[in-house]
Amino acid sequence: MDTSQILVTLGGVGLAGFVVWYFFFGKRQTTTATLTDSGVQEVAVTVKGGYSPDVIEVVKDKPVRLKFYRDETSSCSEELVFGDFSIRRELPAFETTVINILPTKTGTFEFTCGMNMLRGKLVVR
Repeated sequence: MDTSQILVTLGGVGLAGFVVWYFFFGKRQTTTATLTDSGVQEVAVTVKGGYSPDVIEVVKDKPVRLKFYRDETSSCSEELVFGDFSIRRELPAFETTVINILPTKTGTFEFTCGMNMLRGKLVVR
């Protein structure tokens, strides 16, 4: 191997490491749902290259309303999947899609895009 091949290899390994860190170990933005007057826990989530916030804390046995606003046209973010709740929804670009959930058990439940690249967590306490 000559010097340019070593540099290209090291650059590729470094870039791959960054991608793994960004998608799986990067800092998460956590928020706690706001309780409305009607007793519904509510959170607005922006979808743009990821979910913001991407960790949502809610209380068990109280209805949850998640408002996903998709602020992009990327094909990766056009679908939302909550596997543990059997929810799969299309997210139209530049529109808000409301997801209603009643969490009946505690735990951490992942939500993803249809391609499983964008990830978030619903933490039920």
